[in-house]
Formats: sequence, C-alpha cells, structure tokens
Amino acid sequence: MDTQAVPSKYQYVEDQWDDAVADGLDPVARLVYRSNLLGSDWRITNTGGGNTSSKLTEQDPITGEAVEVLWVKGSGGDLRTATKANFASLYQEQVLALQAVYDRFPERGLKTPAEDAMVAMYPHTTFNLNKRAPSIDTPLHSFIPYKHVDHMHPVAVIALATAADGPALCQQVYGDEVVWVDWKRPGFELGLEMQRVCEEHPEAKGILMGGHGLINWADDDKACYHLTLRLIDQAAQFIAKRDQGQATFGGARYQTTEEAERRRMLVEILPWLRGRVSSARRMIGTVEASDAVLDFINSERAGELAELGTSCPDHFLRTKIKPLYVDWDPASGDVDALKKALDAGLVQYREDYRAYYEACKHPDSPAIRGGDPTVVLIPGLGLIGWGKSKSESRVTAEFYKCAIEVMRGAEAVSSYTALVRQEAFDIEYWALEEAKLQRMPPEKELARQIVAVVGAGGGIGEAVAHRVIREGAVVVAADLRSGTATATAEAMMQQIGMGIGVAGTGISGAGDVIGLGCDMTDRASVREALADAVLAYGGIDHVVVTAGLYVSPDTEGRIPDAKWADSFRVNVTGPFLVADEAAKIWAAQGLSGSLVVTTSVNAVVPKKGSFAYDTSKAATNHLVRELAVALAPHVRVNAVAPASVVEGSAMFPPERVIASLAKYGLPYDDGEDDQTLRTRLAQFYAQRTLTKQPVTPVHQAEAVFLLVSDRLGRTTGQVLNVDGGLTEAFLR
Repeated sequence: MDTQAVPSKYQYVEDQWDDAVADGLDPVARLVYRSNLLGSDWRITNTGGGNTSSKLTEQDPITGEAVEVLWVKGSGGDLRTATKANFASLYQEQVLALQAVYDRFPERGLKTPAEDAMVAMYPHTTFNLNKRAPSIDTPLHSFIPYKHVDHMHPVAVIALATAADGPALCQQVYGDEVVWVDWKRPGFELGLEMQRVCEEHPEAKGILMGGHGLINWADDDKACYHLTLRLIDQAAQFIAKRDQGQATFGGARYQTTEEAERRRMLVEILPWLRGRVSSARRMIGTVEASDAVLDFINSERAGELAELGTSCPDHFLRTKIKPLYVDWDPASGDVDALKKALDAGLVQYREDYRAYYEACKHPDSPAIRGGDPTVVLIPGLGLIGWGKSKSESRVTAEFYKCAIEVMRGAEAVSSYTALVRQEAFDIEYWALEEAKLQRMPPEKELARQIVAVVGAGGGIGEAVAHRVIREGAVVVAADLRSGTATATAEAMMQQIGMGIGVAGTGISGAGDVIGLGCDMTDRASVREALADAVLAYGGIDHVVVTAGLYVSPDTEGRIPDAKWADSFRVNVTGPFLVADEAAKIWAAQGLSGSLVVTTSVNAVVPKKGSFAYDTSKAATNHLVRELAVALAPHVRVNAVAPASVVEGSAMFPPERVIASLAKYGLPYDDGEDDQTLRTRLAQFYAQRTLTKQPVTPVHQAEAVFLLVSDRLGRTTGQVLNVDGGLTEAFLR
C-alpha cells in the first residue's frame, strides 16, 4: 500500500472518497466507484477521456484456479457515467504474452501495421466472455507492474505537458516522482515505453506524457485515487502561483457584452450560424459563456492561440484541429458585421481544413470528413460548440473549455505548444478511429432534428414529445401551464438520461428535452419560448402545435361571446403566431423544416352544438393551406385532424365526460372513477367509426411523426384525418 501521507484537503481538486461506501463494494465495484469519482470533475479528466484499471484475482471459469484479471475501462466509455458493463476484463498473463506476438512481426514500431494489428489481438485475451471491447490504452495498464492504474487528462497537468519546456517543468514540479515521456500516439509502443520507465525508475509513481496527460499507479486503489488527486493538485498549485488571470493571454482586447444584449444577439446569430455549419449534416449547438471562457475569447492573444490548435488527442477528435475565431468588436453591437465576418471566416476555415488534409494525408487515409468548424469563438458572446447531438455538442464545448485552461496554464508557466499537425492528423484520421466510426449504429430517423411541441403538457402533445424523442430528436416541450411542460420534460429525462458532456451556460446546458411555459396567443411569450429553444439547441427544425381550446356549450349549443373570441384566439391566432415567429428562425437557418397543427374532423362536419370549436378549426384548416404556400419551399405545413380523443385530453374534463354520457343516454354513476367514465365514452365514440377502435393520443403522435419525418417529405398543405374512420369527414 502506498504510504504517502494523504492531505486532508486539496486546493484545486476535491477528495470525494468515502470509506463507508467503498468498503461495502466488491473489487470491481470499487474500480467503478473510483472511476466515477475521477470522472465527475472536468478538471481531472474530460468526458469520455482517460481510463482506469485494477488487476484483480478471479477464479477461472474453466480451471477453477485463481488467475490475475485486468479490469480496464473499455473502448468508448466515460468515467463519470461508467458502470461495470463499461469495463473489459482480460487475462493479465495473456495480455503480457502479446509482447511475444508483437516481437514476431518483422517490422515493428510506432505507427507500423504491426502496432495496429495488436488491437485485434486484445479480444483473444478476454476473461469470462466479457463483450466489452478493450481500449486502445490497454497496454498502458497491463504493462505497468502495479495493481491499480489511473490515466487522466487533467487540465493542469496537460498544461505542463504542452508547455515549450515541459520536461524541465515536470522535474521542477515533481522531482523524480513523475517521469517525462515524449509524445507518442496511444497504442502498443506507448505501453512498452511505460514498462521501460517502470523498470528504469522503480521509485517513480507516475508518468507525464508530452502533449497528452498523466498516468500513475499504486498497489492500493484508495492510495492510487489520492495519488492522482495529489499529483494534479501539485501541478495546479504550481500554475496558480504564476497565473496572471486575463493578463496571461495578453490582457483584454474586448469586453463581454451585457447579459440581456448578449442573449438578444445570440438568439439572432445562432440559427443563422447553425445553417452555415450544417452544410454537410445538421448540427446541434451548445453555448458556453463562463467567465473563464470569455476572458480568453476577449483577450489580445485569443486569435493567435486559437490558430495553434489543441493538443490532447481526445480534444481534436471533437474540436477538430482548431476552432473558428472571429475578430469582431462586440461593443459595436453590429450583428450584420458579425455575420459578414463569420461568412468570411467560414470560407477561410474550410480552405484551411482542406489544405491541412491534403498536406497530411496518406495514400490510404479515409476521405475528408467535412470542413465545417465544430467550435466557434465570438468575442463578447462566447464559445459555441456544435455536434451531431446535444450530448456531443456539450462534449465539444467542454473539450474546448478544457483546451482554454490548458493554454492558460501553459502560458502562465512557459509558452503553449500545440501538437504537430501531422501527429494531429494521424490521430484524427487513424484507421482504427475510422473503423470505430464505421461500427457505430446508424443514426435514428430524427437525429440532429430539433422539434418544438406547443401543448406538450398532456394529451396529444405529450405523446408527440415522447414519440419524436424516441426517433432521436431533441425536444422543446412547451405549454401554457409551465409546470406541466416541466413535468413532461422531467419524465422524459428520467427515461433517457442526461447523456454526456458537462458544458453549457444557462439553458444551453440542457439535455435532450427542455420544458417551457408558452402562451401561444401572446406573441411576446411565443418569441421568448422560441428564443430559449434557440439558446438551448441552436435553432428549430420542426414545430408541432397540439394546444387547443374547446368550450363546452349550453344545451342550445351556445357559449358566451367572450368564449367565442377565446376559441378563435387559441385555435386560429395561436398557431398563426407560433408559425409567424418560427418562420424567422427557419429563414435564418435556410434549412428544411415543417409545421404540424392539430385541427379536428369537426372542421368539415357541420352539426349542432359546438359552433365556436368547429368553425375555428375550419379556419385553422385553411390557415394550414395558407401557411403551406407562404413558407414554401423549405418548410412544409400540414395538419392532423383527430376526433373524440378522450384519453389524456384536457378537452375532456370530468364535467364534459359526464355531460357527453348524459347527452348520448349512456349509463354513469357519480361514484365511478374518472378513468372508467372516460373509457366508456371512448368506446361509444369508437363504435361510430369504421374501425370500431378508440383513437388515442398515441395514434395522433404517430401521424405527427410521419409528417415531420422524411417519410411524407413531399406532403404539404394537407389535413390528415386520424379519427378511426368517420364517413362524415371523408374528403369532399
């Protein structure tokens, strides 16, 4: 056991180890526990980055003998959210034996076919049929002759690793306790280098990998955890004593825009920018505007340092080789000038990226993956990360937030150096990374799509929100009653989870669904809700309006004049205001989209008893046709027309259900529960249809999904009846 005294408190990291928790866990669960603690702080390691391992004694399932098993975080896992299922288990003796296999290759060394071929050998060492694919870093953990190993990407340590005089700084901070190793791409050769260091420096407790991160070890898991914290804290303290704040980046060039004005400008610029960075495939955004990030972006040297690019290999796989920094004075408040600067910057960025690809590619390199930036830095406003999903955009923003802190630390103690472009390319376009991308499952049908549902607090709207998120969409659940919208969003988040990535300022730190209050009859309320959606995700692709109003008439079918006006205000004016405000976002994006409005078959079935509802829905039908013409060619507009959807509908409160049962001469008892009465009424309505089946919100949601998806991508200006088959509503 490592007898190094453990400080009771660190200055820049937090000791979260709890013996009461850890001592109740089995050895593998303790590894998961240690990993979760380390992964919980982005300063210790970034999302998806770093790995941990333990060499444990297990019983061989065939021989029954005790064998040493290497449990190591598997490929693609994330320490913060990892469970046992995210760890590979390998026979340690067999992993060590792979060195003899490697030695049989006539040509060996870094980036040789032999090194890459070893990755396919790791599964042959699997213990107990574990299906988790081993990490590329498996040799690092196996070849280090200690029971427990932590490999982290701490911002403070990477700052030393990227400093111009990194080896000297390593010695100054750690003495002989940590050994410097020059940059090597992760893989078998780096594992052999770790083994050599341990043999030549038996007193060492860790290795600082140039441009990469920290790896350290101990024969006790708790001691290993505390050693990791101590080494990180040492580096952080060393840097903090030398950091001069924004002056480290040359001082302020621009000032951060006041919060309300920053919100206004971001709401205007984000959809426009989303359209431009989605030239290949749609992207979803995350805004990171923390003080530390803005200090960098607003500084004198931001453009110069951003141009150098990032260093840690995990970073540029998400952030690309460099961000797009736009030199624009936020004090001017001139958004048109910002757009011009961004347009010019995007052109240059794509040219630079292609030049980088052409200069660094190999004869067998994968094809170029697209030249749009995934990180955009705007003085006064903040950092905007883009990704194929909300989680990925949060990770992208998180990684560049880490990169900023790395640059800050390196500049505080020396000068920052980025990874050589060829090395960066060889990671970004590594055949093994390409193979990993090709193995990923196909994206869901609504992946990369942002869907706003107005009326999501219950009934059809709630069902629509659940339906589209299952297809990969991110969802803005809006409702007049903000509490019900929030409840819908929270219920969905419990089902799908937050995902990964720990970035995003304010609402932009959201998961795949947010709940918002929105009075669709109030333009200002609509505008505010759509602005929140833009800040959360970068734009909007589809809008679904399911909110509506049915006022129960008296026995003569009449309602007060004010309620008549309310019916038209909600059922007609509301969808129009939503469409009118959303149209500005669609126009700015320049991407295809759709609007679906819930109307009713009552709009085409004249009858006695519901004048206001029926005529207002008839007006909504025509509004759909008018909007289809106005918003063409990029935005399709359609309607779904239900009939007698009783289940979960706010239009069927208990008093209306009882009134309807009485109207149709159906039995009821005041003592019966609401659900029983609803079911009886729904069954009665079903018998009036051709299919004889009740129509539910789920059936409406399926129709909405078809209309927002590409399955009905050539359909616009139409009203789709989902009514079980009412002959009175047939097309005439």
